[in-house]
Amino acid sequence: MRSSHERLRLTWLGHSTVVSDLAGTRLLTDPLLRTHSNVLRRRGPRPSREQWADPDAVLLSHLHLDHAELRSLRMVPGVPVLTGSRNAAWVRRQGLLGQGAEEWTDVGALQVRLVPAVHHDRPLPHRPNEAHGHLVRSGATTLWVAGDTAWYDRMADLPALAGTERLDVVIVPIGGWGPRLSAHHMGPAQAAQACAATGARFALPVHWGTLHPPLMTTFGDWFERPLAAFEAEVSTVAPDCTVIRLGHGETWSREGDRDL
Repeated sequence: MRSSHERLRLTWLGHSTVVSDLAGTRLLTDPLLRTHSNVLRRRGPRPSREQWADPDAVLLSHLHLDHAELRSLRMVPGVPVLTGSRNAAWVRRQGLLGQGAEEWTDVGALQVRLVPAVHHDRPLPHRPNEAHGHLVRSGATTLWVAGDTAWYDRMADLPALAGTERLDVVIVPIGGWGPRLSAHHMGPAQAAQACAATGARFALPVHWGTLHPPLMTTFGDWFERPLAAFEAEVSTVAPDCTVIRLGHGETWSREGDRDL
């Protein structure tokens, strides 16, 4: 029987970078720990080391530059980087601990495994084009980190794969780094559908409001628009799901059935 007394802390560091502290185990997703990614610039302060230090594993969704920023990955050496097998081989060639996680993999008190993602556009030279999300489970909590993905019908199968009727928390992308969302991404409406399909109790929206091309934030309100649109969509299609509204560097905690 699943306990209802287990604390989860999520800290959003911008874009798709989230620190998850659960059952004494720390996970770091798609680390972007510097002020920029290639030509893209970060709005807001650079994450402090205290916010992301000493993870037990890195969850790497795919190898696009805004998710697999090599200098950021090298800031957490000696830590397993859980990703697809082809991606893991590339990670190992960079001198890091790439590890495939196609089946359930133990990380401290947690188990982690890859799940599908539909995000195979924009292949990069010399980097594999695998894309995945991650499921995380403990004795009491289930967590889905969607990565970059388009909507796909099998999202509804994720709770059963995690061994539960509905997921506790989903971390879903709702935007991009420009006024127009490119192919194989979820916008606010699709992300809300993902919440409904997985029965999510809580949803943390990511992949919005962080990165932009130089000077692009001066044009229109596209930078802020996704969050309000996502909240409106969730209230309609997934009314039992609570949106976790975080700014850069802010933390949300849940202990048992209480969010703090």
